[in-house]
Amino acid sequence: MLRIHFSPGDLVRVRIAAEPDPLWETVLSLFRLRRRGPALAFGRWRRHALRASKRADLEILMPLVRPAYYPDFLTPAAAASGLPAGIEALRSTPVAQLRRDTAHLVASGGPTPSWLGLLAEGDRETVDRLAAAVRSHFDAVVAPFWADARSLIEAERSRRARVLLDEGTEGLLRSFRPMMTWDPPVLSVDVPYEQTLHLDGRGLLLVPSYLSWDTPDVLRDPTLPPVLVYPIEHDLTLSAGVRPPAHGSAVAALIGRTRTSLLESLADGRTTSELARRVGVSPGTVSQHTAVLREARLIRTSRAGRAVVHTITPLGRHLLNADNRA
Repeated sequence: MLRIHFSPGDLVRVRIAAEPDPLWETVLSLFRLRRRGPALAFGRWRRHALRASKRADLEILMPLVRPAYYPDFLTPAAAASGLPAGIEALRSTPVAQLRRDTAHLVASGGPTPSWLGLLAEGDRETVDRLAAAVRSHFDAVVAPFWADARSLIEAERSRRARVLLDEGTEGLLRSFRPMMTWDPPVLSVDVPYEQTLHLDGRGLLLVPSYLSWDTPDVLRDPTLPPVLVYPIEHDLTLSAGVRPPAHGSAVAALIGRTRTSLLESLADGRTTSELARRVGVSPGTVSQHTAVLREARLIRTSRAGRAVVHTITPLGRHLLNADNRA
């Protein structure tokens, strides 16, 4: 169990990341290759990853990413600004952190690669080789699904933002049950190890993850900026590659200005009443149209506290973009 202790100042410093984190997703992709996760959520991704991943990259990365532990230097905070910044931060990891993290890795058990000692001492060639493997693995198995990841994380942020607006930060923390339990001032997170983290006024960055599954993840070094990575809900039909038929189904019913306007209004997620005001129709009419859009897999609907929020799916976004290019 992970127990995160909040001070009053930490509650106003809780944030949700705006984008998927490329290095966290790269690390978590290695877990998904080892441990499948639900086929409906990850089957399409995993089939691609098994074909696209490179043996040379896996030989470097797999020994570092173990079930019991993986080094914090693989997921530097700078990666939140994008992959190039994250790779540069990895290459610039202080030797003291390399030594500390590799010592924890050895203590966790498992085979120790011959080059780990060089990595611990900051050998430039070894560090650059690791950074190149991370970049190559991201490009091969994570980047092709980046649009899907961004779309689902946008939907997740919209849903959580509704709770934050309606119920405040404590309501937001309560909304993560059952994977997390908020019992002020402690957020208890269901993980397979024991750790206590005192935020001490630093706040907490919540990072929704496309490739996470089952339990959240956290940096093990309590002196690093506090980050909690957690799994998002997947649209299982889209993850499985299900697409609506082209003729004689709900997709054909999309032709019309009202449904197009609704779809175009969902970039940031909106409630039924907000859509009604924006498009100029009744909430009942919106509900009828969103049911058709949802059946066609062009939007997804989720509950955020007391509100129902509609967000666009990658397929819906692709449809609009294709229409704009036509």
